[in-house]
Amino acid sequence: MSHLRHDPVQKRWVIVASETTYRPSTLPGELPRGCPTDPGPAGCPFCPGNEASAPQVLWRSAGPSQVRVVPHRFPALAIEGELGRAAHGHYDRLNGIGAHEVIIEGRDHTASLGELSADVVQAVLRAWRDRMVDLYRDHRLRYVLLFENHGWAAGAQLLHPHSQLIATPVTPRTVAIELESAREHYLAKERCLFCDLLRQELSEQARIVVCDERFVTLCPYASRFPFEMHVFPRVHRHDFGAASDDDLLALARHLKDVLRRMSKALGDPAYNLVLHTAPNPHSRGTRPHHWTTLESDWHWHLEILPRVQQIAGFEWGSGIYLNPTAPELAAQVLREVP
Repeated sequence: MSHLRHDPVQKRWVIVASETTYRPSTLPGELPRGCPTDPGPAGCPFCPGNEASAPQVLWRSAGPSQVRVVPHRFPALAIEGELGRAAHGHYDRLNGIGAHEVIIEGRDHTASLGELSADVVQAVLRAWRDRMVDLYRDHRLRYVLLFENHGWAAGAQLLHPHSQLIATPVTPRTVAIELESAREHYLAKERCLFCDLLRQELSEQARIVVCDERFVTLCPYASRFPFEMHVFPRVHRHDFGAASDDDLLALARHLKDVLRRMSKALGDPAYNLVLHTAPNPHSRGTRPHHWTTLESDWHWHLEILPRVQQIAGFEWGSGIYLNPTAPELAAQVLREVP
């Protein structure tokens, strides 16, 4: 079984995965510069006809979209067992309890998320929502992170479009910092931090990429990476799990537009897409004060991170990112994509 170890200096958890739960395809020093050899539909475990490669289906869409959710073959965390909280001197440790699932985004072996039809993208988002809601019934789990790696440089191991879900028994450090910032802002001003930022961005317009009745995409004021984008509901919403099917269809159309613009402007770059939503308010051991204002102070959002720049020593050592492209310029380029 994998396990989690806590770093008391950086205040972050690390998953240590054993050989039985996770085995990379190649050693870090052997990673190829280009994409791995594509086995094609005949050898792809996610293509129609190869369902035996993933016999256990946790969720399946209705209709022709054929979106499925299956357990990850080499899970970083597993649902069976006890948390086993323990101290190791000054350190803390947990058993590798959680979940690791793969969302297979339809039949098409080569289409990216942005190239799929709006109905299929909606089915993918429904899978995200429904699996998150189901896993939050397990009080051992504190957070569900949904993400997509597109392209080899972003961590994708297979060409067939897919996203992943990892449920953890801890709140990830990056999300915890956002939660604390949102809570502090609300306690001081009785307003949602993200709503305040959205009002300013919509007023200035300089960093807005796409805006419609329900969603807005912008390049953040302090973007870490060139062409980084965040997608927000325009109306305050704290829990992605409460999104309606109509909301998800609108988000699918909006997201397709955003990804199309990025692909056209940057030449189909590798990217990571991450969902930040509310943590599990029912998880055991959660400090109650963290959740008393959650519905008012938190605002779920997607982060899109194009992999057009390599992270180097300064960023790793300092936590300060060097971004050579101003977000105002990035937003302008993306807005002007026909």
